[in-house]
Amino acid sequence: MSTLNVDKVDPSTGTALEIGTSGDTITVPSGATFVVAGTTEITGTNNVQRPNVNPLIINGDMAVAQRSTSVASISSGNGYYTVDRWHNYTASAGTWTSSQEALAADEAYEDGFRTALKWDCTTANGSLSAGSYLIVEQRIEAQDLQLLKFGTSNAEKLTLSFWVKSTKTGTFIIEMRNHDSSRFCSQSYTVDSTDTWEKKVVAFPADTTGAIDNNNSIGLQISWWLAAGTDYTDGTLNTSWTTSVASGNRVVGQVNSADSDSNNFHITGVQMEVGEYTSSTIPPFQHESFGDNLARCQRYFYKTTDIGTAVGTAEMGNITNASLECSTAVPTTMRTEGTVTITDKDGTSNKNNYYSGGWQANGTVNFAIKQGESNFDVNSANASWNANLYVDCEL
Repeated sequence: MSTLNVDKVDPSTGTALEIGTSGDTITVPSGATFVVAGTTEITGTNNVQRPNVNPLIINGDMAVAQRSTSVASISSGNGYYTVDRWHNYTASAGTWTSSQEALAADEAYEDGFRTALKWDCTTANGSLSAGSYLIVEQRIEAQDLQLLKFGTSNAEKLTLSFWVKSTKTGTFIIEMRNHDSSRFCSQSYTVDSTDTWEKKVVAFPADTTGAIDNNNSIGLQISWWLAAGTDYTDGTLNTSWTTSVASGNRVVGQVNSADSDSNNFHITGVQMEVGEYTSSTIPPFQHESFGDNLARCQRYFYKTTDIGTAVGTAEMGNITNASLECSTAVPTTMRTEGTVTITDKDGTSNKNNYYSGGWQANGTVNFAIKQGESNFDVNSANASWNANLYVDCEL
């Protein structure tokens, strides 16, 4: 093997320098240092240099579902129902069941995904009212988004990548909202084949105008629309960052996923990368251990019952005391003090199961937060009791 010693290599013409051809292996010997200086970028799917250690999207593989694995009869309102960190808004867009779906090895497993968030339409609405909507979204804490440099001339572009399977084909809309600056931007993607897993890559422009506050409130709200009435679709799609966008420009072209009770919508493998990527250059999904993923979810919601066990099932929590007061520590620092709920095993708030010749239901419990983000004290009039604890600090 011959050796060529040079100080610098430049392309003979233009600005592109090619080393080798397709199929070649270019080796940097062990012990050598490969330096990427200044703002130079490396694109491609291997050896990606990310500016953040943890994924910006939490629970993008839908592996954690603390509250429940399935909730039916969702037709109005908003909330976190099953898979952690995935919030829902719905109004007059049919009735749905939300569930954590186990995937077979021949589905989205080629990228390592074995769970998905599934929305199953159980009662259709083929004639949406003007104000109808169905939205699945993730909200990201503002202080975790400072690397985006929004509101400056160095603001970063963003790229979303995800796997989707939908009975309904056609145009779907993703909308980003910068809460602190009340700015919106929407992009479309297309589901090409019915009930088939497809990987989508959707790029968003940088926002050089709207800054994101450095606090623990909502920074970005990323919304996958499944259905929308004419209040949100009768204009021109807003594909650049705009302050207080007109409602009719938000999700123009969105299909109605609620038009048949045979319709399903499945999503997994959601990632958000800093920079602009294509389907061939998007970095691989950042897989985390289940424990690390769960800990990040528990910053926003924690409970003492088993993961996936819904409130109201016959399960005893693990807070037990034989005196009038106890304290329990949450496993991680939570976003805020949050809302604390104490229930008995049947899900009755402010009650516990107390011992009197056997476990009895509905003893009264009074609770108070004593140390904000770390410990909670519970007081009971009964000498020995057991209760379930739920702490909600969601954005």
